[in-house]
Amino acid sequence: MSRREDDIRQLADLLRDIPVAMFTTVAVDGRLVSRPLGTQEVEFDGDLWFVTAASSPKIAEIAANPRVNVAYAAPERNTYVSVAGRAQVVEDRARVERYWSPAMAVFFPGGKEDPELRLIHVRAESAEYWNSPAGLFGAALEFVLGAVDEEEGVLSENRVVDLRRG
Repeated sequence: MSRREDDIRQLADLLRDIPVAMFTTVAVDGRLVSRPLGTQEVEFDGDLWFVTAASSPKIAEIAANPRVNVAYAAPERNTYVSVAGRAQVVEDRARVERYWSPAMAVFFPGGKEDPELRLIHVRAESAEYWNSPAGLFGAALEFVLGAVDEEEGVLSENRVVDLRRG
């Protein structure tokens, strides 16, 4: 198994059960704009998928500058992941069918065939993650072990991962 495949597997484990991300684009005027989006791809494989509306400002922002960041947080697990990559807007009815859930009808009253429905595909280029023991016990254990070893972050992990293909 390649290093990239190992990194993707590690990120998939960290992202599991974090359904909402903060999706950041660059606005036409250069400002960074973040908004919550639900991740559609259940198992991270180096790509992320999101559902949005064709009339959303995200569409124009991605067209002008495809560089995006997607941030995930699971404070109860003390896990945080930031994924940087390039986004593109996709019209793929088969994938829409795969990701559709009845809850989406609130945003897309026309259902799966709603003409406003679009997908955003993010091809991850890099990621950084922070993962530490969760809860008070985990923090206390890390503190004690760090004091004994005189090293900070004995149980914590922080890595930057290169996910570019080829």
